[in-house]
Amino acid sequence: MGIFDFFGKEKKKESLDKGLEKSKTNFFGQLSKAVMGKSTVDVGVLDELEEILVNADVGVDTTIKIIDRIEKRVARDKYVSTDELDRILREEIAALLGENKAGDGANFDLPAGIKPYVIMVVGVNGVGKTTTIGKLASQFHKAGKQVVLGAADTFRAAAVDQLIIWGERVGVSVISHGMNTDPASVAYDAVKKGVDMGADVVIIDTAGRLHNKVGLMNELAKIKRVMQKITADTPHEVLLVLDGSTGQNAILQAREFTKATDVTAMAITKLDGTAKGGVVIGISDEFKIPVKYIGVGEKIEDLQLFDKQEFVESFFSRKK
Repeated sequence: MGIFDFFGKEKKKESLDKGLEKSKTNFFGQLSKAVMGKSTVDVGVLDELEEILVNADVGVDTTIKIIDRIEKRVARDKYVSTDELDRILREEIAALLGENKAGDGANFDLPAGIKPYVIMVVGVNGVGKTTTIGKLASQFHKAGKQVVLGAADTFRAAAVDQLIIWGERVGVSVISHGMNTDPASVAYDAVKKGVDMGADVVIIDTAGRLHNKVGLMNELAKIKRVMQKITADTPHEVLLVLDGSTGQNAILQAREFTKATDVTAMAITKLDGTAKGGVVIGISDEFKIPVKYIGVGEKIEDLQLFDKQEFVESFFSRKK
């Protein structure tokens, strides 16, 4: 690892630690109270831990899995001290994330042999969808990739304008037909532009509406069909953006979108503004869809590739 890679990794870790600070403080504050005065992990401690995990928005089903794993370890090892609880929790959550295809991204690379790689981005208004696209474009651009953006959220003038501003800021092409135009037409032209210029990646913004599943499904299906007139296997990725600060509401949104379209990856934003970072664990476990990116701050570099090991280590690191 070169010196610049080392400092880049350290900066990423620092940003992740800072972004998860509220979640960690809340979680360990409750955990410390639960084990106070106790020397072993007993039924009472496990009951308290279950409540703590649910309050951290890990989700009921995922919490039950974690508690069940810990119960089995307690039964097997006969004696587990409360001092060991951090380590056991860390190990079991890491194992759970590992089973659920959670990300292990090292850099903003793209699959070999696919050019342009087309990403269709979905999610409700207000989750940071367009901002996530802008930050993604910047990260790909910094990595030396040619990027095209498609402003296909044509129902909101702000979304179109915001994507154009991001394009100018980053220095990448933006295809826009303005507000109240056909989203599929924008997507078609964006993919065509990507093919014509030999771009590496095309990112398509879509309308952030959940008016009803049928309407959403039809709209997204039409965008896919039209893009496939240019390249048969597009989109190569459907990225669902969720606001981590909304906790269980993010999980409800994920349920709706996974019913409406074939989501292949997730980005969870705004983790720095919440004490419920456990939602990443619950979403990964419930949907078995890779969490690919997490947002831990306002800066462009605060949109990070999700690394399950780094996440768990950061989540369970306490201030010295």
